[in-house]
Amino acid sequence: MTVPATSDPADTRTAEPDGWLGWLTTTDHKRIGLLTLATSVVLLFLMGILALIMRGQLAQPGEDLIDAHTYNQVFTIHGSGMIYLVMTPFAIGLGVYLVPLQVGAPALATPRTTLLGYWLYVLGALSMLCGFAIPSGAARSGWFSYPPLADSDYSPGAGPDLWVIGVAMSAIGILLMAWAVLWTVLRKRAIGMTMLRLPVFSWSMVVTCLMVLGAFPSLLAALVLLALGRGDPAIFDSNVWNIGYQHLFWFYGHPVVYVMFFPYLAAVAEVLAVFCGRRFFGYKATVLSLLVFAALSMSVWGHHMFTTGQASNDYYSLTSILLTVPAGAEYFGMLGTLVGGRIVFRTPMLFALAFIPQFLIGGLTGIMTGTPVIDYHVTDSYFIVAHFHYTLFAGSAFGLFAAVYYWFPKVTGVMLDERLGKIHFWLLVVGANLTFLPMFGLGYKGMPRRVNTYSSVDGFGLLNLLASCGAAVLAAGMIVFAVNILRSLLRRRRGGLAPMPDNPWNAHTLEWATSSPPPPENFTPDRPLPPITSNAPLLDLPMAQKEAEGANPGKTAQPGEPAGPAERSGL
Repeated sequence: MTVPATSDPADTRTAEPDGWLGWLTTTDHKRIGLLTLATSVVLLFLMGILALIMRGQLAQPGEDLIDAHTYNQVFTIHGSGMIYLVMTPFAIGLGVYLVPLQVGAPALATPRTTLLGYWLYVLGALSMLCGFAIPSGAARSGWFSYPPLADSDYSPGAGPDLWVIGVAMSAIGILLMAWAVLWTVLRKRAIGMTMLRLPVFSWSMVVTCLMVLGAFPSLLAALVLLALGRGDPAIFDSNVWNIGYQHLFWFYGHPVVYVMFFPYLAAVAEVLAVFCGRRFFGYKATVLSLLVFAALSMSVWGHHMFTTGQASNDYYSLTSILLTVPAGAEYFGMLGTLVGGRIVFRTPMLFALAFIPQFLIGGLTGIMTGTPVIDYHVTDSYFIVAHFHYTLFAGSAFGLFAAVYYWFPKVTGVMLDERLGKIHFWLLVVGANLTFLPMFGLGYKGMPRRVNTYSSVDGFGLLNLLASCGAAVLAAGMIVFAVNILRSLLRRRRGGLAPMPDNPWNAHTLEWATSSPPPPENFTPDRPLPPITSNAPLLDLPMAQKEAEGANPGKTAQPGEPAGPAERSGL
């Protein structure tokens, strides 16, 4: 028995133009998702270059690689780019590509609105980066652009204005794409795909999109206030508006941390289950914890404002610490999946395993900074830089790479090179910890963040040199990653790769039940949806059906190993 996807007259699509025009005007969710993912990866490399410039400037005391004015632009665009242009859009791009496939939908809801969201994101990125091309320079007041530092008196020129416009366009684009993903889950699921049969990744996108819809309007309100203040700086003569801006900004700024966490956590969960050869442990508890985590994330923004004296320290500290409860449930699910599993150490699994302890460091130090007495000591120091980078890079970025190596064959029909993948992994493990671990020591010793130089008598030289050496190792790892992607795509184009099974990992969810790469309509009459009886429908198929499809009954498929004929067809 097979289950058809829900039919909808709105799913009727005309043939798209060939070539670049077809890509730029597409309404195919897979192409829009790919455009979003590719754009964010390109921007990831650009932000990495800015990071290397900063680490070069800070490698030695009194370094003069760039002046203070340029350094302020570099760290502002680096931080802004990683949050507004890389980690958040990549997470939403994964949802745009994968969610319709995972829920058995033939298409994404509101595809034209989704395409508009992508182009707003691109225009926003160009607007932010164009500041480097004008005489006054780019924005230079941090990724949060606090007034009055960010008003036109202290930050004159068009660069900060371009930043405000760019962030606003990018945020609106993400809002539109998130709405489309959420609407797809709610309205276009296949027959049998109940909410409690959604894969973990699709559930993560549900809560992620809910946070985007709840928090991003607050960012837009803060940007409107900042734009008004840049037109009339007298607005920010009152501390009420300065603190009001911080409340608006951080009501967005803390939930966005989990927008940049949940999809990557769920990607790790999918990888762990597949490469352990079992269902994800504690599925319902994990779903509940995601919902609780999302709700609590909207109540903790004030812990970023302890030192202003304008936040209720007891309340925000309590809600911050309460986050450990749903976080613990999610970590317990990941560890429970590993226990008793037949672990296969392929590249996606290595990144998934490294994600667990590294993000844990970021999470636990976040609880520390959510404690007022500790926050007073470490706020605006390199301890915060270390905490945030263990969260965003040593954590979420490792989940990002696990997702890339896991779903790359689904998207392209070819595998990434395993040897290069493992080189990439080990360079990133060494580089990330060598870069960010010394920053905890720098923060403890009192080095403030956002400074472009320091004195030799401060005692910061050795730790900064170690961090800069780690950044060079990270750069080497990213070069290996780029070579791996380009090499695989070029070999595919030249026909230099052997045919790949459609489900090379023996994976469990519906995107692997169709061809790799999927057809425009996702599922076809000759490759229909299998029966959907759980969140891992491909594990539910009876052995008799697998044998009827041509599987070898005498051989048990191992996770992460080449699939037999039944897995080759996705069944």
